[in-house]
Amino acid sequence: LLLALTLSLLAPCRVPTVPVKNLTGSSPVNPALAGITGILMSAAGLPVCLTRPPKLGLDPPPVSKSEIQSIPGISHTCRKTTKKQAKKGKTPEEVLKKYLQKVRHPPDEDCTICMERLSAPSGYKGPQPAVKPDLVGKLVKCGHVFHLHCLVAMYNNGNKDGSLQCPTCKTIYGVKTGTQPPGKMEYHIIPHALPGHSDCKTIRIIYNIPPGVQGPEHPNPGKSFTARGFPRHCYLPDSEKGRKVLKLLLVAWDRRLIFAIGTSSTTGESDTVIWNEIHHKTEFGSNLTGHGYPDINYLDNVLAELAAQGITEESLVQEKD
Repeated sequence: LLLALTLSLLAPCRVPTVPVKNLTGSSPVNPALAGITGILMSAAGLPVCLTRPPKLGLDPPPVSKSEIQSIPGISHTCRKTTKKQAKKGKTPEEVLKKYLQKVRHPPDEDCTICMERLSAPSGYKGPQPAVKPDLVGKLVKCGHVFHLHCLVAMYNNGNKDGSLQCPTCKTIYGVKTGTQPPGKMEYHIIPHALPGHSDCKTIRIIYNIPPGVQGPEHPNPGKSFTARGFPRHCYLPDSEKGRKVLKLLLVAWDRRLIFAIGTSSTTGESDTVIWNEIHHKTEFGSNLTGHGYPDINYLDNVLAELAAQGITEESLVQEKD
């Protein structure tokens, strides 16, 4: 008994380990809990060892120029975009006319733009379009009904690119374009696999947009804008579906829909380049931030986001035409 007691006293003390996550993250919860736990354990005379959070796998292993490959079926490895002027020559009334049917007997419901009854004149109070406020029209694809006065006002407040998006169901009429500033998009294959896609290599996309001055289509024309975090590296699996997503992203880039100028949701900075509702994976070797792999739903989700911008497989045919 005495020998057993002696051996137990001489045995090395096992140090409890308290994992601390998000040491540099935005959430103070885990570090706070770990700190409280450490204080309590120290007060009880127990040694404490805090482990560091796992390293973020933001970047792939180094890749030499000789290892970079072009993507089969996709011409070139770089796409530049310049500032494109909105289509001109047609009045808003002429543009909307091809998407609408006149309604002689409006339904007994509200116009979802001005929230007045369709049977009453439009309640829009801004700059007055050259359309009578009591005219009502139905969009030909989705069938939603609005005051013509309200639709013209909505078009005038948008990008005025010859397209229209139904404010009720988001159906797009025409070809939607955005206000993305000029920049460059590079794309190629690197010889490394993403987590969850061990059977293929990786498509790397590099976006680069420099700071500049806002144009008339931006929130504050004539004012400078910043472009933080560029070049931005993004990743897709080099699979059949991954290449499909890339082809559609190229259409989105040409239509100036991937980025916009606005207020950053992470920093609160205004007049800066921000993502425009098409999510990208910017973390290569893990998914600790939610912007990496594995993510079995990502490719389907981004295809749905592209479709919401009017970019589908039909768009690829349109671009060839």
